[in-house]
Amino acid sequence: MHHSAYFVSVLATITSLARAQTVSGTPEGFAAGTTGGAAGSTVTPSSTDELVSYLTSSDPLTIVLSTTFDFTGTEGTTSETGCAPWGTGSGCQLAINANDWCTNYESDAPSVSVSYDNAGTTPIDVASDKTVIGVGSSGVIKGKGLRLANGVSNIIIQNIAITELNPQYVWGGDAITLDGSSNIWIDHVHTSLIGRQHIVSGYNANTAVTISNCEIDGVTDWSASCDGHHYWALYFTGEGDQITFKGNYVHHTSGRSPKIDEGSFVHLPNNYWYANSGHAFEGADGYALVEGSVFQDVVEPENGWAGAMFAPTSDSSSCASALGRDCPANIFGNSGSLSESDTSVLDQFGSLEVADALDAASAQSSVPDNAGVGKI
Repeated sequence: MHHSAYFVSVLATITSLARAQTVSGTPEGFAAGTTGGAAGSTVTPSSTDELVSYLTSSDPLTIVLSTTFDFTGTEGTTSETGCAPWGTGSGCQLAINANDWCTNYESDAPSVSVSYDNAGTTPIDVASDKTVIGVGSSGVIKGKGLRLANGVSNIIIQNIAITELNPQYVWGGDAITLDGSSNIWIDHVHTSLIGRQHIVSGYNANTAVTISNCEIDGVTDWSASCDGHHYWALYFTGEGDQITFKGNYVHHTSGRSPKIDEGSFVHLPNNYWYANSGHAFEGADGYALVEGSVFQDVVEPENGWAGAMFAPTSDSSSCASALGRDCPANIFGNSGSLSESDTSVLDQFGSLEVADALDAASAQSSVPDNAGVGKI
């Protein structure tokens, strides 16, 4: 009887905490004004089916996650022939032949058998006017990603982890996909063990987006660089994306951190790049303002960058007319250089909401401890 009463008491406490869970803070930068599901009711799913039902509902909702929602095995597995573009060593990713990728682009790569979880390759389509928020560090989506696409808007994702999407396989799944969305705030999210991209945007434009205080965790046993550093981290390629990327901790990656293409404009203040064994920035025709950020143990902060970027190495007053303030310098420790000086990037701001930027030393001391799940 006493044990039963204790269990009921604990359950009631957890339920009460979940119902009381509210969004912490407000979005800075381009997503300012995003309210998510604040106009609707608060719900606490207890199964994967309930979670999917709430996420896809047409009603405004605050969806509180207080446990792990494990999608692995829920949609079966597929065994087929894939390829090994980077070799068959124990630390190398293999590739699923998604959309005949192996056939069309890696025809010289050895064929291999692959067996992957189907749930990871089919994300949940999140409907408009949603807040998804975790309790403490207990809100986890395992084995499935989220997709915000086809005109959805006004969505907040805060304080959750997304993990284990077929990490041994390229094309195994993306953690968060943006494809034709607006007014999106992704905050204090921890992504890890992802097959493909941790966050990807495109090919349709995504506007009024802020990604803040997130941990992009590239530690893995399988990578395209075969060295324990995930290659496919961040890819912003929506045609004309407008994204604020602030206060994020991007570590143990080896490429695409980020790749910016298709005229996407990304403002990147106060981020911390750490332990990148390859390169961070790449892209053909993107726009980037990188300020007040830290590059520590990053072999090449840029490689293959052909877009427009301003990344000051000393505090710059060039930003004053566009931003109403100076741009703080970036700092580098045991890293290559990033000295792009194209101030025409500042013209992209127009009337967009501008996130503030502290000096890089402040980011260095605060971002690793503040970014990710369970830290709000």
